Amino acid sequence: MLFMYHTAMTDQLTNQELQFFILMFALFSTFFGACVGSFLNVCIYRIPRDESVIKPRSHCPHCGMLIPWYLNIPVLSWIALRGKCAQCKGRIAFRYTLVELLTAMLFLTVYMAWAMPAQMPVQPIAHFALVPIYWLILGGFVLGTFVDFEHFIIPDSVTIGGMIAGPILSVLYPILHSQEIWWRGLMSSSIGLLAGFGILFAIAELGTWAFKKEAMGFGDVKLMGAIGAFLGWKAVLFTVFASATLGSIVGIALILSGKAEKQSQIPFGPYICAGATIWMFWGQQIFESYMKLVMRG
Repeated sequence: MLFMYHTAMTDQLTNQELQFFILMFALFSTFFGACVGSFLNVCIYRIPRDESVIKPRSHCPHCGMLIPWYLNIPVLSWIALRGKCAQCKGRIAFRYTLVELLTAMLFLTVYMAWAMPAQMPVQPIAHFALVPIYWLILGGFVLGTFVDFEHFIIPDSVTIGGMIAGPILSVLYPILHSQEIWWRGLMSSSIGLLAGFGILFAIAELGTWAFKKEAMGFGDVKLMGAIGAFLGWKAVLFTVFASATLGSIVGIALILSGKAEKQSQIPFGPYICAGATIWMFWGQQIFESYMKLVMRG
């Protein structure tokens, strides 16, 4: 009886310790994501302007004052300063905090999908090695999205970098493609890269021929290649459909609201990133449900 009581207490303490560590790492994931978001803000501003993302340190875009570390804490500093520069009182755009919050929430969601999959409304992440890889992918999506919205370009560091990093990480961690052997991971990554690049390149060429002008930027083509390299050919097919659907809905809404015209240029990269993110969190479930419907039909 005493042994049973001791065992129950030990199990309870172990569970409490486990919950404590999960909470601590969840807080770390959130804070780390916000810090990454802060760095992404630097990249979003400087990369399109061909400026170094290392030097100089973060500074006010209005007066140029270098921002000390205690005034550069993600999210909290913007709130404490009420969205203004501490020196010149110039307005600091909410976009900076939005990027930090978005990145923090994405990083937390990825971690919790591994640590507590049963409690999360997203598909589980099977291996911890996938957590930092998914963080890398989503960080690239955030960077590409906000640069494309503002400048209608997607940085090569996201697209070409993704097409290089995807196969390398697939060799090191074939679990990224649900494989166990390195060469199978590389093969899945290569097929995905070729599928993503090839399908969108064909769509871009067809659109250019049909409309007699460039229908899609080459950055979008490279982005889809990077997505295929990381996530495989199924993700490519899903992302093509999802991004086209999302882009059409938003485009029609903008035209109807008078905020855009039929000939207006609309960045497509953000919708590609959104479609791929949906795949990462819910895509496999959606794909399997769709295949079941097809088989029944």
